Amino acid sequence: IITNHSSMDLTIGTMLLVLAIILITAIVIKIANARVTFDPVCTRPPPPVVNSIALLKLLPTLCTKGPEITMTYLYNKFGSVFTVSILWKRISFLVGPEVSGPFFQGSESEVSQGNFNEFTVPMFGQENGFAVDCSTRMDEIRFYIDALKPSQLRSHVDPMLREVEDYFGKWGDVGVVDLKYEFNHILMLIASRCLLGKEVREKIFGEFYTLFTEIEEGVNLVSFMLPYIPIPVNRRRDRARIKLTEIVTEILRSRKICNRIEEDVLQKLMDSRYKDGRCTTEAAVAGMIIALIFAGKHTSAVVSTWTGACLLTHEKFLDAAFNEQKEIMRTYGDKIDYNVLLEMETLHSCIKEAGRMNPISFGLVRQAQKNIIVRTKEGVEYDIPKGDTLVNLVMLTHKLPHIYKDPKVYDPDRFRSGRDEDKVGGKFSYGTFGGGRHVCAGEAYAFMQIKIIWSHLLRNFELKLTSPFPKTDWSKYALEPKGKVMVSYKRYRVPGI
Repeated sequence: IITNHSSMDLTIGTMLLVLAIILITAIVIKIANARVTFDPVCTRPPPPVVNSIALLKLLPTLCTKGPEITMTYLYNKFGSVFTVSILWKRISFLVGPEVSGPFFQGSESEVSQGNFNEFTVPMFGQENGFAVDCSTRMDEIRFYIDALKPSQLRSHVDPMLREVEDYFGKWGDVGVVDLKYEFNHILMLIASRCLLGKEVREKIFGEFYTLFTEIEEGVNLVSFMLPYIPIPVNRRRDRARIKLTEIVTEILRSRKICNRIEEDVLQKLMDSRYKDGRCTTEAAVAGMIIALIFAGKHTSAVVSTWTGACLLTHEKFLDAAFNEQKEIMRTYGDKIDYNVLLEMETLHSCIKEAGRMNPISFGLVRQAQKNIIVRTKEGVEYDIPKGDTLVNLVMLTHKLPHIYKDPKVYDPDRFRSGRDEDKVGGKFSYGTFGGGRHVCAGEAYAFMQIKIIWSHLLRNFELKLTSPFPKTDWSKYALEPKGKVMVSYKRYRVPGI
């Protein structure tokens, strides 16, 4: 599936082809740690297999059209479960909620996260996350859930509002900005205030922001495959993590010495206890808070940017979101609290739909520790053998027409009461924030801060997208809009309120 190209395009295509081959080879080397064993008594067939030769024939499509079109082709040909066979390794792909139950709900002894997240260890340290055993990691998830539950989130609304009002208050009356840059910056300010606390926000934000940026730059395909290779970006990442750990450790010790208790997530992690009664260590708390900021800030920045790009190219829904703000202001004036945010259902749907169309991850990865039985919507059962790598193709699930009407159309109303397409489609129809045992603990926090940002922008600015609608940047490990997303603004105040 190749169209005519100029000589330069051919050169780029050739380079991409070589890179794709290198990438696939690297993936094979990284995940090939077990041979497949078939159960001789199992009567169910394994999924249909795409062999290496067929896969090589698809490389030009992968290079020129991208992963989504390539995997859509395989889905249309083989169905919702299929296996790609690369040399001695099998990767089984899952599309749709009907076959996703075991993937999301299986125990660690059935479906594990394996060593696919090993690249996060040098980012966040040796005493948390994927550097520790599964039981300890589950405790950490519990810490996050407790720190970000609704009763805790309520206390973060006012600090978030102050940060947003102060930040956008520094914009001029008119101007042009890059939404990606603006959202990255404001969300780091919010994170420093609500997650880390006033020590960082008021004293060393600039240093922290610079160091954290160096951590983020360590998320790339090379570092994913070879997280410890001593290239410059990894060296900067390692130095930044050490310095950030020192900063957080100093804050922890200062609070303990002064017997000072703060209302932030860092304090909650400090006070947490493992199931065996152990206290969290300084290094573990530092790693957990860095990991939480990374996950929350980056995901929210990407979803916020896509929300802007979608709203500013769909006048109907931009007007609907704006009118909702007017109605809320008629009722509550300028007051915004946790309950008011919950009433912003139109804005919530606009954000959710942007996330559906542009998820931050193309697919989620697990390892089958046992034979896994899946059943398609047609009623066909397959037995995925132990040892297979499992990839749940979230992006394709979000585009299934039997779940989402006109799935390529931006239509936030699909999530409103009466349609609820994701709920009607079944569990795991919407996967922007994961699902099941490993669902994102910060989903409510993310929606809250995105709604605070966009409610302020809708109330105070006329916005126009001045750059083309962004494409997806497939070169990033965590998908995001490609290039700058330029928007012109004019300061404005909702009249008559």
